[in-house]
Amino acid sequence: MTIHDLKHKNLLLFEAISGSKAFGLATEKSDTDIRGVYYLPKEDFFGLDYIPQVANETNDEVYYELGRFVELLLKNNPNILEVLATPEDCILYKHPVFDNLKMDDFLSKLCKETFGGYAMAQIQKARGLKKKIVNPMDEKRKDVLDFCTVFENADSVSLKDWLNEKLFLQEHCGLAKLPSSKGMFALFYDVEGDKNYRGIFKNEDSNELSLSSIPKNEKVEAYLFFNQDAYSVYCKEYKEYWKWVNERNEDRYDTNQKHGKNYDSKNMMHTIRLLQSALQILETGKLNIRVENREELLSIKNGDKEYDELLNYAKTLMDKLNSASENSKLPDFPDKKKVDSILVKMRSELYKSTY
Repeated sequence: MTIHDLKHKNLLLFEAISGSKAFGLATEKSDTDIRGVYYLPKEDFFGLDYIPQVANETNDEVYYELGRFVELLLKNNPNILEVLATPEDCILYKHPVFDNLKMDDFLSKLCKETFGGYAMAQIQKARGLKKKIVNPMDEKRKDVLDFCTVFENADSVSLKDWLNEKLFLQEHCGLAKLPSSKGMFALFYDVEGDKNYRGIFKNEDSNELSLSSIPKNEKVEAYLFFNQDAYSVYCKEYKEYWKWVNERNEDRYDTNQKHGKNYDSKNMMHTIRLLQSALQILETGKLNIRVENREELLSIKNGDKEYDELLNYAKTLMDKLNSASENSKLPDFPDKKKVDSILVKMRSELYKSTY
């Protein structure tokens, strides 16, 4: 099932421009995001081919099957509630049956957790980018030798330095694991290269050291410690860092570089926006996603605020959320039974008109 299929088969129930253009935060460089809702043909819905979501390759066009959309509305998912709250001037298409979905049937005190949780996730992303900017990683990947230390004559030295000093080849080394000593090995060296030692590691992509069969009475050259935990952390961070480099939005990255605050300002803008939206829901029982503080939010996006200042701002909003939740007239949860009957009614109308 593709987006083309949805439109060609007249399965769309709703389609709208979302994201910055719907929020009133678009700039000249803003992309156009599309979100929509569709329903499956009866045979697919009742059969084994249920498809909950369809998207294009870049995920800037995403469509949700009706049941999945309603399920996420019940959970007060911020992205999905915002789709339902799309301003009229951003709606591209709406099937009459879609009018059965009313915002009042979904807004609840759950938004404190969902919007707040999503906002905190944005903070974590901003922190993650700060770490990547401040601590760039060399493109050349380190190998296990970089995480090995040699102990010799009551002194310690990096394995690579030790090998260079001794004019030893790692391929001629043999290791034997020391019992009851995590990461510790006895290191032997085969000068002639005829003892079939397996070397310290098999290849540069190895995650573990190689063990060799060591003949009796062989001389121990030194003792080696391999910090495998540190190596595992490094491999994970290296993979994440270069994945981020290869996939990052260059315009967004350039903005973060220009303001020089070492955090993802767009993530922090959305953090504040989400918390303000949740506060609006709890205090008014409504959700209007077209922001009234465009200049403030764009100022955050441009990096005009210090990172710690924004964290304190977010904390203040979270405190207000907690207070607003206690005083809100909204229900704790949406009425699942009522929503279920609405969904059944919608599907009955759709399948009655198409079959």
